[in-house]
Amino acid sequence: MKRVTIRDVAAAAGVSHQTVSRVINDRPDVAEETRRRVWQVVEELSYQPSAIARSLIQQRSFTLGVVIAGLNYVGPSRTLNGITEQAEGMGYTLLLKELPSFDTNDIQPLLNSLRARQVDGIIWAVPEIGSNRDWLQSQPPEFPIPMIFLTMQARPDLSIVSVDNYLGGRMATEHLIEQGYRHIGHISGPLDWWEARQRKAGWQDALFEAGIQVADHHWESGDWLSASGVQAIRKLLDSYPEMEAVFVANDQMALGVLQVACEKGLQVPQDLAVVGFDGIPEAAYYWPPLTTVYQDQQKLGCTAVRELVQIIEASQQSEAVIEPKTISLQPELIVRKSSVAPKP
Repeated sequence: MKRVTIRDVAAAAGVSHQTVSRVINDRPDVAEETRRRVWQVVEELSYQPSAIARSLIQQRSFTLGVVIAGLNYVGPSRTLNGITEQAEGMGYTLLLKELPSFDTNDIQPLLNSLRARQVDGIIWAVPEIGSNRDWLQSQPPEFPIPMIFLTMQARPDLSIVSVDNYLGGRMATEHLIEQGYRHIGHISGPLDWWEARQRKAGWQDALFEAGIQVADHHWESGDWLSASGVQAIRKLLDSYPEMEAVFVANDQMALGVLQVACEKGLQVPQDLAVVGFDGIPEAAYYWPPLTTVYQDQQKLGCTAVRELVQIIEASQQSEAVIEPKTISLQPELIVRKSSVAPKP
């Protein structure tokens, strides 16, 4: 079947192909009656505009580079899902680059590769871990390509979208305090992760403001995986025997906590209340169902795309300037049976 061209649409609508182009690109200099007629013909002929022609006309590739790492973790994969969904809805394709490890710092070849493929902007979706942001020190204040960063500490010179992990840690701990618990332990993620440090800080500050002392033996760290939750809760139960509740920095480690509680004959929440973080769908089906801090990582990805496209479009206009900003998405506490203190 012969492919319908813009000239076919123009002939059927009785207008020039330049007019059809203006209608498709939503230019204002077209009469409303003409606009309606052109769109009617577009639908009747099932015309699909050429992406290549669109790029040449607007001098944009309508492609976003996405740099990510750790797709075996729940968070990055959910974030990528949001990026994909929003980009498709806004007419952009994605060029995905996965780093071999979170701590990769030799990124200049990667940036050069994305520039060579003429991406319009870059989403740096790698969480801030250890020194994996050191490469930013060698970059000029203004990148040659618009960039937005996810999940990192706020900086005035960068556009950033993150979930408020500190607030999430406070919400989890304050909930346990409100339930009447005073001896509240914590299992953190690996503390070279910015997110893990923020969640731990929220736990500490909530206890401090409630007049509850925090000691080093009140917390242990894990590596986000369930097995590390098993190891951490065993250590905590030995070092902090009076512990009544525990805030666990993610739901996967919390699963390990629930397993150990069952093995030791501890009832949850009667003997040990448990709160997780992430809000993975499976948490509702743990036993007992897990109270958790939900972070909408799909929304994180969607927001990043919308913000980046806004920056790209502003960069196309010489007078328009968008100052870098940090957007902090609010988490939500989902209360389930694992943390609700039994009624006397």
